[in-house]
Amino acid sequence: MEIFREITPLTQNDCFTLFSRHKSSFDFPLHTHEEFELNLILHAKNAKRVIGDHIDLIDDAELVFIGSNLPHAWFTEKCTSENIHEITIQFNRDLIDEKFLQKKQLGFMRAMFEKSFNGVLFSQETILRISPRIIALAKKTGFDSVLELLSILHDLSTSRNMITLSTGVFFNNNNISYSSRRVQKVMEYLNNNFSKEVSLTEAAKIASMTEVSFSRFFKTKTGQTFIDTLNEIRLGNATRMLMETSQGVAEIAYLCGFNNISNFNRIFKKRKGNTPKEFRESFSGTRIFI
Repeated sequence: MEIFREITPLTQNDCFTLFSRHKSSFDFPLHTHEEFELNLILHAKNAKRVIGDHIDLIDDAELVFIGSNLPHAWFTEKCTSENIHEITIQFNRDLIDEKFLQKKQLGFMRAMFEKSFNGVLFSQETILRISPRIIALAKKTGFDSVLELLSILHDLSTSRNMITLSTGVFFNNNNISYSSRRVQKVMEYLNNNFSKEVSLTEAAKIASMTEVSFSRFFKTKTGQTFIDTLNEIRLGNATRMLMETSQGVAEIAYLCGFNNISNFNRIFKKRKGNTPKEFRESFSGTRIFI
């Protein structure tokens, strides 16, 4: 089964994003992304869950915490519900600083994050207790919403009877956090200038390296080429604009640094499985960025 790499619209300026929608089937393919994901699914009994090398049918209520770069998907399978409710929360690992996670008061949360790289399934008792708070999170704003998300994650980490799902290891530590100040400076440059003409020459200059050395260094640290990383940042922002605005596809492509609409459509379809127009037409639900 092919695994798609999802380009999420979460930016470095966001703490997290929450996507809530009602639907009658699951239509997203098996995929990965660097962001951590907390997924609550209600009224989808007998849908199929795939997390890494784990496959199973789910109960009427489902709550799973998925680590960075872990393949995952849900499929309609034997589910006959016409009103599936799915709430997906995505956030970057740096929402909680690595050093902060080492504090003794965060021992349970640190352990849960480590387990998440294989997927964590929470008990029905925990879902009953926590799901109203996840549903209500969409109505909170600003700092209060960030505090509530952290509180939810902490309470989940101390819950009983959580199950680790996948037995394999599916992530690359280089993709979790950038251990290089040079790469971090380049990533900041890309996030601030993706709408402009961005060159490898300029990025190498920021890193104080030759182009050849920088290309090799960047791929070693991030697991991707410079161009692929730039395209991911541009596609993430384009995805967000397709969901949040009514601007035309060509205008969005230009605003996100793609000067050729055909190239934009081709890259978008290759990475996300459909064209920008198809993506916008199929999108339904409420998505908030905090």
